Amino acid sequence: MLRTTALPALLALVLAGGALLAQQATTDPALLQKAKAIHERILTVDTHVDIGGNNYATPALDPGGPTSLKCDLPKMKAGGLDAVFLAAYVGQRPDLTQAGFKAAYDQAIAKFDAIDRLTKTHPELCELARTPADVERIEKTGKRVILVGVENGYPMGDNLANLKTFYDRGTRYMTLVHGSHNQLADSSGPAEPMHNGLSELGKKTVAEMNRLGVMVDTSHASAKVFWDAIALSKAPIIASHSGCMAVSKHNRNLDDDQLKALAKNGGVIQIVALASYLKEDSPERAQAMLKLREELGLGGRGGGRGPGAGGPPAGGQAPPQLTPEQQAERQKQMALRQERMKEIDAKYPPATLKEFVDHIDHAVKVAGIDHVGVGTDFDGGGGVPGFNDHSEALNVTVELVRRGYNEEQIRKIWGGNLMRVWRQVNKVAGK
Repeated sequence: MLRTTALPALLALVLAGGALLAQQATTDPALLQKAKAIHERILTVDTHVDIGGNNYATPALDPGGPTSLKCDLPKMKAGGLDAVFLAAYVGQRPDLTQAGFKAAYDQAIAKFDAIDRLTKTHPELCELARTPADVERIEKTGKRVILVGVENGYPMGDNLANLKTFYDRGTRYMTLVHGSHNQLADSSGPAEPMHNGLSELGKKTVAEMNRLGVMVDTSHASAKVFWDAIALSKAPIIASHSGCMAVSKHNRNLDDDQLKALAKNGGVIQIVALASYLKEDSPERAQAMLKLREELGLGGRGGGRGPGAGGPPAGGQAPPQLTPEQQAERQKQMALRQERMKEIDAKYPPATLKEFVDHIDHAVKVAGIDHVGVGTDFDGGGGVPGFNDHSEALNVTVELVRRGYNEEQIRKIWGGNLMRVWRQVNKVAGK
């Protein structure tokens, strides 16, 4: 889809990454021109970005202007990123009780409210989409397209009616589970299962998601949950932010049998840009990162969440509203972390854009070009050199062109496949 972003500005983003271009072993202006032209014509969609809590889309943290976030509206425009699923992430707690469910539900509602604040505060810059047709209409206006996903089925509680509430607030996919088991499904994290796959409630949830038109997302789910979802869902499923096990052995990634099954199902794997999923850390790097988290008093979830993206504190209570002073201190702490991470990255090189596209290559090889997309997990731990935020989205297209992908293939990867799945999910819901 045509955009008005100037070529020099986009090329500057590419040329600024000297290390990236060293990896690409090319600064061919013709290649860059070709990539930019393709990038302008296609619809680009990122299926997974985390958002902050009570301070998101307020004067303290306004994505309508420049921020420390990896995803804000100026970065999306600069990088030619058209559409983004903002994830209403709710952290998992062990209390699978009515009190725990209520606290998680309230936090999800607060995230929906935050997304509404963004679109209502900046109606000239972005708009909420509820259908594939909405996405296409909004993109043509030059505004950024805002979409909604729920990361973790925990806030649904044991009440299927809550799914309709989530749907009405814009939710078009829900990740069944997160870093620990919940009432619906087993996570890929803990070794010992709770339900041996989907629980009975989880099975009913998949059916209700099919009925409503909510995409079933198996990122973070155990392998057994993946296979249960494939067997039960009447619509294609997605993995909104995952990688390939054959490229990097991580329990969050899909193995080749899963990739083949996803293709047969008609679904799509959205490749994540989280370094620890893309490339196995050396013991030395892992130790250095652990030491840094301990020094700064930061938690982590397989790569660490970005500023403001975390879940509720112990006990399942929603996080308190941060004062401007507390927000400033938090931003200062995250800036310090970023500086220290640069030192660690220099000593122990992390995954880069190259490894990110290596995962795309493998998924295309195994599942096929129709079943691969992009789901960065920005502001939830995602971001690698060369593709560290949405202002660098063009770099992905440059690397795909360099590797021989044509425009139609790149169109599918950057959003076409996800849109096809969404339309099929809606078709099933219509029945």
